[in-house]
Amino acid sequence: MSLNPRLVKESFAVIEPVADRAAAYFYGRLFAVNPHLRGMFPPAMDVQRDRLFGALTRIAWSVDSPDGMAPFLARLGRDHRKYGVLTEHYAAVRDALLATVRHFAAEVWTPEVGRAWEAAYDLAASVMTGAAEADAGVSPAWWLAEVTDHELRTPDIAVLTLRPAQPLPYLPGQHVSVQTPRWPRVWRPFSIANAPRPDGAIRLHVRAVRGGWVSGALVRHTRVGDTLMLGPTSGSMAPPDSGRDILCVAGGTGLAPLKAIAEHVIASGRRPGIHLLYGARHSAELYDLPDLVRMESEFPWLRVLPAVSGEPGYDGVRGTVTEVLDRFPSWAGHEVYVCGPPAMVGDAVRRLRRGGVPLTDIHWDVVRSEAVSPVQAVSPVRGVSPVQSVSPA
Repeated sequence: MSLNPRLVKESFAVIEPVADRAAAYFYGRLFAVNPHLRGMFPPAMDVQRDRLFGALTRIAWSVDSPDGMAPFLARLGRDHRKYGVLTEHYAAVRDALLATVRHFAAEVWTPEVGRAWEAAYDLAASVMTGAAEADAGVSPAWWLAEVTDHELRTPDIAVLTLRPAQPLPYLPGQHVSVQTPRWPRVWRPFSIANAPRPDGAIRLHVRAVRGGWVSGALVRHTRVGDTLMLGPTSGSMAPPDSGRDILCVAGGTGLAPLKAIAEHVIASGRRPGIHLLYGARHSAELYDLPDLVRMESEFPWLRVLPAVSGEPGYDGVRGTVTEVLDRFPSWAGHEVYVCGPPAMVGDAVRRLRRGGVPLTDIHWDVVRSEAVSPVQAVSPVRGVSPVQSVSPA
């Protein structure tokens, strides 16, 4: 069956204005025909519907670049083994998806449009299932991890130390998805805040946000000795392989992956200069400053500069961390890493580019929200934001 990107895009354009209704119809169709699948999903489905539309958007507008999407799809297929997704589930989702497109794009629907969607879905699904099957022989679908330390740094921020029962491979700067016993089938991503260690322990910096099921559970209801589930690690913000000086721009708990990168560089024996700009609204939210000061004292090439934006009496650098960027002559020539709230990341990237830093020298993560169900696990792709840091929800 041949791929026809034009028909996929034209029919999807008809669905876009009614995205909410289409997503609800999709789930209703899926569960009506396959009621046994409902137990694989988290209790609340409102977020799921939004993210399904993000998935369909990415499918439609990327369908004419299958080779470019292959690495992403393969990683997605491997990652979603943790949901218990099996090859046979792809057929159920395929049927529900085609029924949804046929219903909401009825004015342009033809057998040829249906074949175009079938080809697009089957191509993406084959990449995902192939990657999942290959990964099954070499890696677990998830890891159990014991909480060995839990430090409440502020009323809303905790630093957790976890010891996975099996080695968890990752690179500094990557994130891991977490599920707590309190909220089965709900996963959220959190950046790992340390470089790999001989004992395999990892640290997470977690801020409890309003309505954040997993973040609230990790901060307020998790204790030493508890067991969490971890998914495979992912993330594109890899540590530098050049000897150039490094700039890290961290907002809030966006500090976590940047600290891991700094640890990695220090342990490598290389001696580039590392500037770490660390911003918060209030000084009390500089929750990891004592440890950063310790790192600074042990590694003279590291300079930590905290900045506070919402505390007029603060005896130090005042302003947002992105405003502080502009107080230096130029960051050109640096490898730059940025992590924090999406608006902060976007502002930092704009200021850096305006200051002469090429986009190729600026690194930030493209993070998929992990509040997804097996439907999106077996849907080809999900929507992402190019300036989105790890969601703390």
